[in-house]
Amino acid sequence: MSDTGLFITLEGVDGCGKSTQGELLAHALEATGREVVRLRDPGSTRLSEKIRLMLLDPGNDDMCDECELLLYEAARAQLVREEIEPALKRGAVVVCDRFSDSTYAYQSVARGLSAGMIEAANELGCCGITPDVTLVFDLDPREALTRATHEGTDRLEGEGMRFQREVREGYLQLASADSERVRIVDALGTVEVVHVRVITALHDVIAL
Repeated sequence: MSDTGLFITLEGVDGCGKSTQGELLAHALEATGREVVRLRDPGSTRLSEKIRLMLLDPGNDDMCDECELLLYEAARAQLVREEIEPALKRGAVVVCDRFSDSTYAYQSVARGLSAGMIEAANELGCCGITPDVTLVFDLDPREALTRATHEGTDRLEGEGMRFQREVREGYLQLASADSERVRIVDALGTVEVVHVRVITALHDVIAL
């Protein structure tokens, strides 16, 4: 947690609607007069975006699980040092699509890498930064995957329904273990209805 800024991360299975809700949340925060920095992990810096392309390219289906993990952490470390840390130090609200919780859900629960390995990797990639609050947009993986793949499929979406179900289970485990920070938001419904749920979930964190 930063002493000055606020770090909010958005999580969920592919197609859960977190990016759309992130934009709405950013607008609501900006309306209060706060500086808001919208980011995505991996991505949002020159180097991290290059790594993102490698990670999501369906042509890289020979990527081993350990390589995938290290690439995510490399992109994250660059994002933290280049964007997240400076924003929090100047008092901004950072709203980031995915962060370290994704690594647990995808690479540990869904891929099967050990929790100890994920914890050690996240410690390096996060550079000491922890989200103040994490919203997990929970949606039936069947519905979410249909949304996510209507214009094509990236490498992770191509893993199929079983993989997405395991990812969802990973997020539910995180929320159960750390319910104060990790908060479940029902992602089923109209964009407007889900946005109201987001605001409600953050009522004790920031006035909106």
